[in-house]
Amino acid sequence: MAGRERLGEPFGERARRRCLINSQIMRKHLPYGRQVIEDDDIEAVVNVLRGDWLTTGPNVDDFEAALAERVNAKFAVSCSSGTAALHLAAMALRLGPNDAVVVPTLTFAATANAALYVGADVIFADVDPNSGLMTSDTLQEALEQSRGRNVRAVFPVHLNGQCADPEEISKIAGTAGLHVIEDACHALGSSYDVSDGTVAFAGECRHSDAAVFSFHPVKTIAVGEGGAVTTNDAALDARMRQLRNHGLTRNPADFANHELGFACDGEANPWYYEVADLGFNFRLNDISCAMGLSQLKKVDRFIERRRDLVQQYRDGLADLAPLLRPIDQKPGNAAAWHIFAVLIDFDRLGCERAKFIKKLRDRSIGSQVHYIPLHLQPLYQDRFGDQSRLAGAETYYEKVLSLPLFPSLSDDDVSYVIEVLHDIVPSA
Repeated sequence: MAGRERLGEPFGERARRRCLINSQIMRKHLPYGRQVIEDDDIEAVVNVLRGDWLTTGPNVDDFEAALAERVNAKFAVSCSSGTAALHLAAMALRLGPNDAVVVPTLTFAATANAALYVGADVIFADVDPNSGLMTSDTLQEALEQSRGRNVRAVFPVHLNGQCADPEEISKIAGTAGLHVIEDACHALGSSYDVSDGTVAFAGECRHSDAAVFSFHPVKTIAVGEGGAVTTNDAALDARMRQLRNHGLTRNPADFANHELGFACDGEANPWYYEVADLGFNFRLNDISCAMGLSQLKKVDRFIERRRDLVQQYRDGLADLAPLLRPIDQKPGNAAAWHIFAVLIDFDRLGCERAKFIKKLRDRSIGSQVHYIPLHLQPLYQDRFGDQSRLAGAETYYEKVLSLPLFPSLSDDDVSYVIEVLHDIVPSA
């Protein structure tokens, strides 16, 4: 009875919900995210397999050009994963030992690991407990607590698809002399309002040195596994291209060994290259880029569907607040919504999150937690010691749960998830 009173539902409505749920028990499992692969994507891949190039071929250049155009950046450098993209950008900006990088603690490990890969230390910033986003205030707090350290960069994360106030973060970074690398792995197609009345895309790099994307299967578009870095800096673009290919250069103007590099007539030897820097094999192959080109052509359709599904969730779950409520929508943000996250007051429900997840799983609904704050992870505690409690991130983590969201999710699927949540929440 208490549950019915809390939701304000008559008994008949409650019974109708339960009948609907019981009729759906045997339905297919709904994961929290999945790729959408269509016939044209398959055809694009098959065409490459039947062609002359499998590794670095014409589709790589075409995909990079299309991606740069989509996010309104001058350059895009494709690479083997979003993690590689972060690493590549950190190397290209020459971050290294004795440097420190500010990273929001509420993110996937790759964001902080990219700093560690180049030998830099990590300083964790807190986040807004209602959105999970690093803010200009939490960045400023992290910098104030790090006085005396050589902080050289900040990696803001556009969590769930919402942009983390790039303009204000850029102002603080500019004052402090910091590079900015946007972790936009969740945010392909997201945009935000700028104070001059214009709109900027995530990845446009209007307020950063570079931005990184992931094309993992659950992201906005999928290429199997892949990533990219966008920038408007020609020198940074050139350096990233060299570093992703073992640090090699084939440009005669860069050759240091003229005896080996040039023939007697002064022409560069056609086979010659030099290892100019320590790089990696971070290249993305032609197969993946062909798939990326195909997916990019329909990215707007994918994004609009995600936005529509999120609105259906928000409308259908509104009466469960404050026990369950969607994360805050940031004003001035047009999110592409990679993840649909809700905040659940498990303490008031008297239900552990693990039990809640099992209840959903028993009804064929997948869910996930994004993310465990990195300052609580053993790797970072061992390296940097216990940092002061980051209350915003810990509060967010204690409540957050990601629900199914992907473009092929049907309206009926969303209605089913909503019905199940209405059944579980008052009885948890």
